[in-house]
Amino acid sequence: MEITERQRQILCQIVEEYAETASPVGSVTMAKLFGVSPATVRAEMARLEALGLIAQPHTSAGRVPTDAGYRFYVNHLDGVEKDSSLERGTHAIEVRVSSQSQADAAIRRAVDSLVELTGNLGLATIGGQLYLSGISQLFTQPEFVDTRRVQSVAKLLDNLEPWLREAAPGEPLNIFIGQENPIGRNSEVSLIISKFRSPFSDKSYIGVLGPTRQNYSRVMSLVKYTGSMLEEIL
Repeated sequence: MEITERQRQILCQIVEEYAETASPVGSVTMAKLFGVSPATVRAEMARLEALGLIAQPHTSAGRVPTDAGYRFYVNHLDGVEKDSSLERGTHAIEVRVSSQSQADAAIRRAVDSLVELTGNLGLATIGGQLYLSGISQLFTQPEFVDTRRVQSVAKLLDNLEPWLREAAPGEPLNIFIGQENPIGRNSEVSLIISKFRSPFSDKSYIGVLGPTRQNYSRVMSLVKYTGSMLEEIL
């Protein structure tokens, strides 16, 4: 998919702004950030919309990323986020996990830490079972005022453990965005999981499930780090 550098920057800014505010992003906001006219931004947005990377909600003049827009963003991240808050987060996970002498307790503590740091639902496979934490926290996010979406997420969670066991995603970090999810395709959530070796299995998983609107750079970094750390200490 061919887009210009400015279009790429506008798309990335829309993804990041929407993740922060949960409000559709307008052309006036983008124009101020990029130092161009709103008309110029609207033309660029029209191109991004034609490519299916952003969409305009019926009730708003602003734009939001589509699943394809999020996928483009994730595939073109410039690298791992390395700000101070991420370093504090990884340190907190390491301290909490290393204090546990039992493998199952260490994995649970790691999941609970991811919940606190990301605001998403945390999950891990422990001995053939799926451990979940943070369901209530997930459903307090604005996307889930729609009960239809809550039910769709519940269906996904009911089927997630057998799907992980059967499909066994093979990459150290696996990202399934919106419609890419093998189950619960209409729930508009992203599943970000890391595969790691544990005393329970060579294909254990830990990760988070949250709305497609999130800080992918930070969450992906935290999940990948947690999987690598668990594999090392367990």
